[in-house]
Amino acid sequence: MPRRLGFRVEKWPISGAFTISRGAKTEATVIVVEISDGTRAGRGECVPYARYGESPESVAGQIEELAAEIANGMDRQALQARLSAGAARNAIDCALWDLEAKHSGKRVTALASLAAPAPVITAYTLSLDTPEKMAAAAKQAARPVLKLKFGASGDVERLRAVREAAPAAKLIVDANEGWSRANLEENLRACAEMNVALIEQPLPAAEDDLLRGMARSVPICADESFHDRASFAKIEGKYDAVNIKLDKTGGLTEALLAADEARARGLQIMIGCMVSTSLSMAPALLLANRAAFVDLDGPLLLAKDREHALRYEGSTVFPPEPSLWG
Repeated sequence: MPRRLGFRVEKWPISGAFTISRGAKTEATVIVVEISDGTRAGRGECVPYARYGESPESVAGQIEELAAEIANGMDRQALQARLSAGAARNAIDCALWDLEAKHSGKRVTALASLAAPAPVITAYTLSLDTPEKMAAAAKQAARPVLKLKFGASGDVERLRAVREAAPAAKLIVDANEGWSRANLEENLRACAEMNVALIEQPLPAAEDDLLRGMARSVPICADESFHDRASFAKIEGKYDAVNIKLDKTGGLTEALLAADEARARGLQIMIGCMVSTSLSMAPALLLANRAAFVDLDGPLLLAKDREHALRYEGSTVFPPEPSLWG
């Protein structure tokens, strides 16, 4: 029986608002792909991201264009050649992994020759706000790992306030391209003084040559500057780590290869996510045991999650059940 590809756009309210240097939003828009073989169905979820030139309409169009090819048996390898890295390929790729797992009766970890995932500690993200409000949020969250959204005037004051409120927490600072040549050294110095563990994407991707060869005491991670394996040549000598997100790599297939290459190049790995449901997090969790930093808190930022959601106990996230994915 030929396979059938279907998809739908979903909107999930965010608890409060999610604010970064580029703006704020109150809901997460995701696209869920479902590929059915008549008896079983595999699912994948993606987040169209405007920063990368995507919209729900453009991503839906890419998915729809492949319906006939998916029906005719397109596999994951053919998908990599047919569609460029991005949200659309991510949802289809993860749906194909899920369908294969359900058809074979094996977990995706077995199909991909991966170690079974274990519970891991995820970072918990604090939105960009005033120093006082971020400090209060840090104290209330009481999480072991906090990711701080920065990238605006006054980040040094924000950092000091959060550190005072959460003296024992491991801190990740994410500037979302919001720093500049003018304030980079001051902000890097403050991060070192406040014992920050990692700095994400301090400069705009188009201006990150300034990082090449720069001495730093806190490792710097490429996010907007890194998408898939083709990005390694561009970031060489600039970064100490890469943030692997399946919406950037275009799915689990490329993410696994990117993680292998990152390790071979001596780069630390961060496994990250967009604000989305447990269906997006589940495939990414398969890479968590390779990562120095895990940032898979997307569902924790939502007002509610989908059925058969991942289990979170505080900051500990547990592997998915087959009823969710994989």
